[in-house]
Amino acid sequence: MVFKAASHGNTRGCPPGLAKKSPACVPPGLAKKVMPYVIGDRIDPGYSDVIRVRQPGLYGLDPRAVYYRVDDRVVQVDSQTMKIVRLIGAVADVLN
Repeated sequence: MVFKAASHGNTRGCPPGLAKKSPACVPPGLAKKVMPYVIGDRIDPGYSDVIRVRQPGLYGLDPRAVYYRVDDRVVQVDSQTMKIVRLIGAVADVLN
């Protein structure tokens, strides 16, 4: 699911507090569930929902790159900064 940014002038029926959010009229918890991470975000491998993908070549991924499973998504990260450099896709599509 992708949300298009709405202008603040086109928020009829939206509570005032949500009208100014980005994306507009989407509660922050829902927006975070839909798109929890974006390119440039830094991940913390210490969290229980962040799991390193071992032997990525077995799944058709670049074996020299570093990948993590974050929630139900696979992301490629820079090994030095731990910043996400590429969003790969859903775990079910990549690791099966």
